[in-house]
Amino acid sequence: MWKVLKLVRREYRASVKTKGFIIGLCLAPVIMSGSLIAMVLFRGKVDTADKRIAVVDRSGVAAEVVLASAETRNAEVVFDKVRGKKVKPAYHIEIAAPDDTDPAAQRLALSDRVRSRDLHAFVEIGPGVLAPQDDPDAARITYHAENAAIDEVRGWLSGQINGRLRYLRLTSAGVDESEVGEVLTWLPVESMGLASRDEDTGQVKEAQHSSEMEAVLVPIFTLFLMFLMVMMGAMPLLNAVMEEKTQRIAEVILGSVRPFQFMLGKILGGVAVSLTGLSVYAILGVIVASRMGFTDKIPLHTLPWIYAYAVLMIFMLGGVLAALGAVCNDAKDAQNLTFPAIIPIMIPMFLLVPIIEAPTSAFATGLSLFPPFTPMLMLLRMSAHPGIPLWQPWVGLLGVSLFAMLAVWAGGRIFRVAILMQGQPPKLGLLLRWAIRG
Repeated sequence: MWKVLKLVRREYRASVKTKGFIIGLCLAPVIMSGSLIAMVLFRGKVDTADKRIAVVDRSGVAAEVVLASAETRNAEVVFDKVRGKKVKPAYHIEIAAPDDTDPAAQRLALSDRVRSRDLHAFVEIGPGVLAPQDDPDAARITYHAENAAIDEVRGWLSGQINGRLRYLRLTSAGVDESEVGEVLTWLPVESMGLASRDEDTGQVKEAQHSSEMEAVLVPIFTLFLMFLMVMMGAMPLLNAVMEEKTQRIAEVILGSVRPFQFMLGKILGGVAVSLTGLSVYAILGVIVASRMGFTDKIPLHTLPWIYAYAVLMIFMLGGVLAALGAVCNDAKDAQNLTFPAIIPIMIPMFLLVPIIEAPTSAFATGLSLFPPFTPMLMLLRMSAHPGIPLWQPWVGLLGVSLFAMLAVWAGGRIFRVAILMQGQPPKLGLLLRWAIRG
């Protein structure tokens, strides 16, 4: 055991005392949360170039309203009155007379103007938009641009045109014009939590507002934290073992320890590195959240589970990766085996959205109890609302423990055979035979 601990200390110091570890520890959260940081940094830094839009109104009821709405918008939102800076593009509406004799030629001419940058886009309003059920083909509203599918101008035009059409339909149905505004008032549906009863006073506690950002960011942060721990502690084992094998360092070490002790030392070193990173992130996260007043948003009850699952996941993947590293003869072999090895941590990333949306569904529960996916998916479900029954993380912990023991046992048998073997290409059938027969 003393020899294993010396190997652990060697692996831990070789990783933690490097500048790369410190830099990676600092940059990893920045890289993983890059999209959120970019949204904050580039907020308001959008394309502010003015946009000219042509309106071909074959119904004769919407073009003037679009023109007036654009003038109002340009006066209210284009410039930031506090900073005196232009923050949004102005929309300049050009009303084009419909060419009913050859509408295709008119579309081509307007399209050519878009290509030549004389126009940003053009919209064509069908003649039957007030009575769409009578002739659906005549009730189409089409928006033409080089990137029409994700153009924000299309959404703005849709709101203005449909608002005008609703107004006209109501007035034609006999609704008084003074009451149309109230009829068309849009009331948002607020997202609220559940009411509860105070255990001390017995009074009913009102439900609190439920934030979409809170409901999504906390589970995502937990999942990415586990992902970082795996990338920090388990993934380097494959290349590290491969390099020590090809450079004949393993032959020297195996003169003092048994192969299983060698592999166990590598895995425990990875566990120690991961726990160091996890502790740094956990402490800093709590400090930052408390200073920002978000302490009540942190699921502190999941912190012990994060440590437990992180250790087991490093053992589970570490045993496999160390064994694969022992099989590799060069960097090319290691590169080919890297992707299959990270499948257990990539699949949970792909299932992020459906599990956050329904963490208590049978689909989410079943996948989170499948041992290779349990550490990441169980923590994701525990961090999401409304939480999960207490028995599930315990059952998941038992399943991962058994699977980790199996992975280390099978990995140790492969490691013992392959670590001193040269020139044998890694093949699945060969690995299975070594794992079974030793």
